[in-house]
Amino acid sequence: MWLKDQIYKVFLRVYEQRLAGKLVGKPLPQHIGVMVDGNRRWAREMGFIDPNDGHRVGAERIKQLLRWCDEAGVGHITIWLLSTDNLSRPAAELDPLLQIIEDLGTELAEDGQPWRLNIIGAVDLLPPQHVSALKTAEQRTQGRTGGAQVNLAICYGGRREIADAVRSLLQEAAAEGTSMEELAERLDVHHIAEHLYTKGQPDPDLVIRTSGEQRMSGFLMWQSEYAEYFFFDANWPEFRRVDFLRALRSYANRQRRFGG
Repeated sequence: MWLKDQIYKVFLRVYEQRLAGKLVGKPLPQHIGVMVDGNRRWAREMGFIDPNDGHRVGAERIKQLLRWCDEAGVGHITIWLLSTDNLSRPAAELDPLLQIIEDLGTELAEDGQPWRLNIIGAVDLLPPQHVSALKTAEQRTQGRTGGAQVNLAICYGGRREIADAVRSLLQEAAAEGTSMEELAERLDVHHIAEHLYTKGQPDPDLVIRTSGEQRMSGFLMWQSEYAEYFFFDANWPEFRRVDFLRALRSYANRQRRFGG
């Protein structure tokens, strides 16, 4: 068994190198969205007593993903950690998850880490201690230039994001003294895009979802209009570098049409 495992590891390294080599010179995504789905399912399948152990392993996998993205030159990553619907979970389930998310944000902001954090979503719905810790982590990373921009989507919902964008747009117009008639006359999609959580960033080129689910559940529903999708059958903690490279290969081999 030991020898078999070692042979498999060597084969996997060689295969990864081959995949990486085939990506040289190919078009690669500049913004990747990831739905890290299946953590609790994985924990149950692996026999863990505490299903939140799946979230802890998943958080470690996220840190690995960010390194893979840096290696590939991906400049922006959006990771969906918690939806607004998840807030209705029982406290015994939700509280440990919130702590894991807070710990992840704090670790990504530690000295020596290269990433710039952007906390997106209706974060103010969280308990104050988590809001404070996440905003501190975000502020700590401003000005970094060594790694990608990492959007942590927490208390995120696609419809809520659009509603928040429209609300922000209306408030801005009111502050400028613009009437509703004037706003209605000049309003176009770019005005709304300028008020989204990801304003100033490129739209995602590639969206990855794990756990075998093949639906978007409202994730980046405005921004992902022309995104390519990669659905991974296994749960998030099982997502490996070779699977990431396969996703990049799949993207590179597609002909993007942008509605044309």
